[in-house]
Amino acid sequence: MVKTVAIIGAGMSGLAAVKGCLEDGLEPTCFERTAGIGGLWRFTENAEDDCPSIYKSLVSNASKEMMCFTHFQLMKHIQLKTTVCHVQRHSDFSMTGKWVIVTKTGEESNTAIFDAVMICTGQYIQPVLPLESFPGIDKFRGKVFHSRHYKRPVGFDGKKVLIIGMGNTGVDISTELCTRTSQVYLSTKRGVCVLRRLGEEGYPLDLSFITRFRNYIHCSLPTALARLSASRYANQQFNHSLYNIQTESILSKELLVNEELPSRILAGLIIMKPGVTRFTETSAHFADGTSIDDLDVVIFATGYDITFPFLEESVIKMDPSKGFLYKKMFPVNLQKPTIAFIGFIQPIGAIAVTAELQCRWATKFFKGLVKMPSTEEMKDYLAEDEKLRLKWFETTQQNWRRTNYIKYVDDLAADINVKPNIWKLILTDPVLGFKMFFGPINGYQYRLTGPHKWIGAREAILTQWDRIEKPLRTRGMKKPCSSLFTFLPSLMPWFLCIVALCAAILIKG
Repeated sequence: MVKTVAIIGAGMSGLAAVKGCLEDGLEPTCFERTAGIGGLWRFTENAEDDCPSIYKSLVSNASKEMMCFTHFQLMKHIQLKTTVCHVQRHSDFSMTGKWVIVTKTGEESNTAIFDAVMICTGQYIQPVLPLESFPGIDKFRGKVFHSRHYKRPVGFDGKKVLIIGMGNTGVDISTELCTRTSQVYLSTKRGVCVLRRLGEEGYPLDLSFITRFRNYIHCSLPTALARLSASRYANQQFNHSLYNIQTESILSKELLVNEELPSRILAGLIIMKPGVTRFTETSAHFADGTSIDDLDVVIFATGYDITFPFLEESVIKMDPSKGFLYKKMFPVNLQKPTIAFIGFIQPIGAIAVTAELQCRWATKFFKGLVKMPSTEEMKDYLAEDEKLRLKWFETTQQNWRRTNYIKYVDDLAADINVKPNIWKLILTDPVLGFKMFFGPINGYQYRLTGPHKWIGAREAILTQWDRIEKPLRTRGMKKPCSSLFTFLPSLMPWFLCIVALCAAILIKG
């Protein structure tokens, strides 16, 4: 029986892991190599080795009510400034599933044995800097660095800057720098779908975008129609083709959240460019035959690799296309599944809610309250997940972390008996039920029932719109009628489609 759990990393996932262990009566010890908790969201003026790094102006893509979860008295379980050097299976692992953890605090090394391990080191530590793919970059005289080293828009005044990579980081940096530089160029081989943070009536987009109702519609429609609907939704905000950032498949690449990009392109402050073919001492040349002369700075916003340098290589065999983690947490083919990888996922939704449910699932398993399937059943799960990713995202290449957010968190919740019964709530508590079906999904909903439920969960769901609006009410103005019902008119056509679809099924039957 698992009792002691080593947790590596004290970011959001690590904190959720500590709490999950405490709730289920386990004894967690969390190792954090830096001087403070927070992981990715702990800002430092300089990028630290082997640690995530963010820029000062970074804004979360998810709104605060979608990201929230609770913690309590966790610090006494966290060892700061402690680096995990080695994680290896104990000599009797095949019988006990135990792990040997070697850590270093200052100059002092320590070795301890744990019943289980939760890896919470995050997805943004090892930068990808593919210089070998850019002929001539070694001869370029200007400044070249990875986006993890970008902190503030200082030292770029009057310079020509090329940013390679059109993920959230590349676009954030380009929109911030373009008001200081003489010109910003943004290079991408593929387009991307860009959404604004602002949604209907000026509320955060995810409040209306990530709902059970919208997900039900998306999953009920034929695949081609669902993709067409998603494309139409994205292009309602602005025509991606007009701005030369269209993508062949709208969901094949992770969605990008940024309000400023279209206006910066429209103002000429950012110029879109295709992939780079080569560099010279002072210029960059592109796939369309164009070039930029007198270039000063090249920033590679080319993402990150996921690596576990402290872990035995044979523990996991990474396959970025097919996947290798059951429930996106547990390695397949391991004799004793006593190691869980938390937060290595890219949902179209809040990572905080996802990580917390992963932790609750893992600690329930460690406690013996959840049964792990056979190796063959795990492989079947991976095969089914691959099919679903192909259906939802039109490709399985390099996207093992992606998933249908609502289906994934609901499946985890169902396994540990904390998934709310929406249809029952609509009948027994219609106000709450309708808010949960048509409104945003957040962590409160998985504290309504089951183990470790929270007595304040219902009230938190009913009053979340007040908390969303409160920071905006700084002038003492009278509060207008708002909240969930603001969105109902836009949802009505979809509701009528469901009614028509159900009627057609009944008539045909």
